[in-house]
Amino acid sequence: MATTGAPEAAKIPGEPTKTGTSLVETATGAIQGFAPVNKIHQHFCGQVEVHHYCAHQNEEMRQCLIYDSEDADARLIGVEYIVSENLFMTLPDSEKPLWHSHEYEVKSGLLFMPGVPGPVQRQDLEKVAKTYGKTFHFWQIDKGDGLPLGVPQIMAAFTRDGQLYPEIAQGLEKKYGVSMEKERENREYITGPEHGIHPLANGKGKGLKLELREVDCKQPVESVARVFV
Repeated sequence: MATTGAPEAAKIPGEPTKTGTSLVETATGAIQGFAPVNKIHQHFCGQVEVHHYCAHQNEEMRQCLIYDSEDADARLIGVEYIVSENLFMTLPDSEKPLWHSHEYEVKSGLLFMPGVPGPVQRQDLEKVAKTYGKTFHFWQIDKGDGLPLGVPQIMAAFTRDGQLYPEIAQGLEKKYGVSMEKERENREYITGPEHGIHPLANGKGKGLKLELREVDCKQPVESVARVFV
């Protein structure tokens, strides 16, 4: 499914999944264990319809798989690591710009849990508003890429009004039956990080881009013969 309000994603090249492959998947799915995936317990939708499926590592860290839809054939387009303010403050200053704040996404109503009643959502979103996230996007579907091309990118988050196209917000509201403006009112009491949003977070307000560069690698040290007695 295409991202709401964004250019339609290109079709993934390749042959359709064969029956034999599906049968093998069914068999292995019944036999093997999927403990890390089964730990996923939350589904967030935000920004330009990206779906985060998250699991807590502990009370101060959670990790999320990011898909472009909630359908069975959704594309896995990235991952996000979310940490508490306390953990964020322990990061070196050179690392902090790679992390973004969540206060605006929560308080604006952009971030929501599909199908979950507002009062229940807000119990967890009160915590999320105080966190920082580090997101890698592997697949730039908004550019029409049919496969994950290029270098994974550090993704920022919305931090103020006017950054999200109105038609995208309207598309999400219509699809999921939510009102971002109403949620903004309901979440007015929610507060962000205790010490305020760190000035080095959110790319220091400038944005970041990962690029490849060619470097000379040192030749590996020749292995030394070993004698076993």
